Formats: sequence, structure tokens, C-alpha cells
Amino acid sequence: MKKTALKVSTLLLVAALATGCASTTEIEATANRAAADAAAAASAAEAARAAADRAAQAAASAQSTADQALSAATEAQSCCDANRESMERMFQKSMSK
Repeated sequence: MKKTALKVSTLLLVAALATGCASTTEIEATANRAAADAAAAASAAEAARAAADRAAQAAASAQSTADQALSAATEAQSCCDANRESMERMFQKSMSK
């Protein structure tokens, strides 16, 4: 990001010097604006990276919660199946008497 900003600043400086009509003050102002734009872009990129990190952390937490819910549901289904089998055996036993 900084290299790109430096290249843009350099190109602007060279273009300004090549035209011959720009004053030193104008060139410095252009270079300063380019540097400020580069700093703003770097700041925005850092903010985006931090937001992406927070989103990844939230996604990992949600996946953990989903895994726990799946485990609980599987355990509940096993219990339900065992109860149904037990009741079926009791019913069969009472019908055979």
C-alpha cells in the first residue's frame, strides 16, 4: 500500500516537473495530498482487516455453538430412541401375557 502511494506520488511529481508550469509549492501540495490519501487508504485497510478479524471470531463462536447444539440434539435423539425401544419391549411383554 505504501509502495503504491509512493509510486503515485513519484508519478505526480514527475508529471508536474515535466509540464514546467507548476511551482514548487504546487508540487509539494500535490505530493502532500498524495501522501495524505495513501495514509487514509492504509487506515481504511487496517480498519477493514480489524472488522474481518472480528467477523471471523464471531463465525468461529457461532460454529462452536452449532456444534454443541448438534451434539445435544444427537444425544436427545439417542435417548428418545432408547425410550421408544424400552416402551416397545414393555408393550410386547404385556401383550404376550
